[in-house]
Amino acid sequence: MPAIKIGVQVHPQQTTYERYREVWLRLDEMGVDSIWNWDHFFPLYGEPNGPHFEGWTTLVTLGAETQRARVGCLVLCMSYRNPALLATMVKTLDHATGGRLILGVGAGWFQRDYDEYGYDFGTPGQRLKNLERGLEVIKARWERDEPKPLRGTVPILIGGGGEKVTLRITAQHADLWNGFGPAEQWDRKNRILDDWCREVGRDPAAIERTASIGAEDVGRLDPFVEAGATHLICRLGAPFDLAPIERLLEWRDRTQ
Repeated sequence: MPAIKIGVQVHPQQTTYERYREVWLRLDEMGVDSIWNWDHFFPLYGEPNGPHFEGWTTLVTLGAETQRARVGCLVLCMSYRNPALLATMVKTLDHATGGRLILGVGAGWFQRDYDEYGYDFGTPGQRLKNLERGLEVIKARWERDEPKPLRGTVPILIGGGGEKVTLRITAQHADLWNGFGPAEQWDRKNRILDDWCREVGRDPAAIERTASIGAEDVGRLDPFVEAGATHLICRLGAPFDLAPIERLLEWRDRTQ
């Protein structure tokens, strides 16, 4: 079995900032491999107008406070920030975290964010074109601007499972891919990504495969691993029960 990584996506909603920070730092102490948030302006579940914290700000403040884990957003919406500006924001945080940052990006989908904050929602095709164009701008800025990212670039994760466009963009631009279960669905999307890699002339092994899982999946991880997932990212919402994460870490350590 290949080495397995365990990540946690800590949902920045229905909580206080103090509690949210406490969970990030505790997860880092526990030895998780990666910690993530999300990029929304309102809660995705529970009280729709409940407490919610902005994704990039929390990533900057807490990512720089952690010491061990890779950090990132699962995923930043390309629509919300000028991609050239995002490139230098990412580069700066890459330096601040000692190279632990992963740039997670996606095309965007939560229409309430767009409507209430004045962004043009457009069509899925327009948002995907914006994602692809933004990635090209970001990579070009990293090549030109000084200082360079610590390793010359920052790993890019693309989240999504669209078979005709999203996975093709992933094959061309990503270092990591994130998809959702169940395991059978994840497996099918993963195989399609392999096909796209071959189509665009990319080695499929060059893209790390991550899978978003829930606490209910902790006892049945083998199907994801057998399908090719090497980085399992567990969703965690308030009140932030860390017992499933402890079981995941125990399982990871037993399998190494």
